[in-house]
Amino acid sequence: MASCVIVGTFLSACVEDTGSAMSTVTPADKACLAAVAQTTGNSEVRLLSSEFSEAGTFVKVGVGPDAAPWQCIAYSDGATDAIMSLTNEGSA
Repeated sequence: MASCVIVGTFLSACVEDTGSAMSTVTPADKACLAAVAQTTGNSEVRLLSSEFSEAGTFVKVGVGPDAAPWQCIAYSDGATDAIMSLTNEGSA
C-alpha cells in the first residue's frame, strides 16, 4: 500500500507502507523531503527511512524513479542540514 503526502506547495512525496512503523510522515521527514527535492531539482522524492534522536532526525530520501538515496538531518526548529547524495560520494 502506498500513500502520498503533499509537502510544500507543489511537492508530493510518496511513502510506501511496508507494514513497519514508517507509515506516518513526521514534520522532520517533510522538511527533509522538501529540502532534498529543492537541492536536487527533482520533486519526485520519497521517504526511505527516518531515525529520530534528540540531536536531530536522520532521514534517508529516495530521489527519482530509481529512488537514488540521499540523506538529510532535520532539527526541531524546522531547519535541515547535511543534505547529500549517498551514491555520488557525498555530492550536494
